[in-house]
Amino acid sequence: MMMWFANLRKNEKGQSMVELALILPIIIVILFGILEFGRIFHSYLVITHAAREGVRYGTVGKTDAEIIGRIREAAPLPEADTKLHVTKLEPSQSSRTSGLPLTVEITYDIALITPIFSDFLPNPVTLRAQSTMRVE
Repeated sequence: MMMWFANLRKNEKGQSMVELALILPIIIVILFGILEFGRIFHSYLVITHAAREGVRYGTVGKTDAEIIGRIREAAPLPEADTKLHVTKLEPSQSSRTSGLPLTVEITYDIALITPIFSDFLPNPVTLRAQSTMRVE
């Protein structure tokens, strides 16, 4: 009987390989999830900063074209020329007077790079950032 237990202990090397084969895909999915979240969060922080820069630029009397140009400068994102859109710039340039709030809203579409997440998340993910300041 003791001999049987001794033989059983010798064969435990294969068990660790099976455990690794079972847990490795889960670890890889978690790692790629962290990377995707980091990419999305970084892009969100960049467009939030760009919205603040744009609205601040507009509160000191700049034109709509100058505001949009400043937003694009402040958002060094991949494919920002095609995927970064200023969706709201209110009030219009002719209606801005001192004391009124100026609102800038921008959107950015970021494509997911991990195929597993693109199956159950919208691809591309649309990020929105809005900022409001009072015109000086």
